[in-house]
Amino acid sequence: MVSLFSLPLLQSPRARVARTIRAVTGRPGPLSGRTVLVTGASSGIGEATAYAAARRGAHVLLAARRVDELERVGAAIEEAGGRASAYRVDMADGDSIDALVERLLAEHGAVDYLVNNAGRSIRRSLELTYDRMHDFERMMAVNYFGAVRLTMGLLPAMRAQRFGHIVNIVTWGNQIKAPRFAAYIAAKSALDVFGRILSREAYFDNVTCTNMRVAIVRTPMIAPTAEYEGRGESPQECAERVVRALEDRPVTVDGAFGSVYEILNVVTPRLADLAMAVSHVRGSDSAAARGAARAER
Repeated sequence: MVSLFSLPLLQSPRARVARTIRAVTGRPGPLSGRTVLVTGASSGIGEATAYAAARRGAHVLLAARRVDELERVGAAIEEAGGRASAYRVDMADGDSIDALVERLLAEHGAVDYLVNNAGRSIRRSLELTYDRMHDFERMMAVNYFGAVRLTMGLLPAMRAQRFGHIVNIVTWGNQIKAPRFAAYIAAKSALDVFGRILSREAYFDNVTCTNMRVAIVRTPMIAPTAEYEGRGESPQECAERVVRALEDRPVTVDGAFGSVYEILNVVTPRLADLAMAVSHVRGSDSAAARGAARAER
């Protein structure tokens, strides 16, 4: 029998109240003693999220390609009194993901929380992409297929234990449909839709998903675009919002600009198109995009 108070629909307000009580009484939070898998944990948002989750008592499972960097992050967590385990995975390689899933299930039984953070971005106009179908293929491989494959591998165990939450790090571009990001936003939009449908199908198993539509974050991913220098929030600021999403389990985490522009896209789509078209022609592709040498991150 499913208790109404365990359902995602009623959980978020109660979670916020519980978080306030815990802050006052010092009681353990929802991540305490839980396993939290973070992909792309070797740098940027993933690394900062790993530290933030560990501070809340989680056993953080670090996943990325660079083993030396994972070991560095894991060592920092353990030196601070936390608990971490490192796993190498290539999110563009299906066999690598399947091997990770097998190992995680064998070692932990089930993963309680998953942060699908690993990803790559390309900022390049379509006129520079006519003969670059591999741009779209690379974006889908990591940002969509890799995340979905990992999620699907872990989902049965989450449903069996009747608990699980997934945070998909997507983009505000899903809302504003920004020019020069067709390959990137299309892949992130696919993951966004996948997460919403997963939440609906697994609703009565108490497995939920948050799509976190982040804006500019100061990570190496934005380095090729000079106009982004100094803009956006820090990885640490973003990570605190990721952890709150793990704790409170909202459907989406949106920013003000993205939310307003999403409304404009529905109410006045032609005007929204004009505004973005003007922004596009006034801007320019980065040297990395034009040279096709350093744009993929």
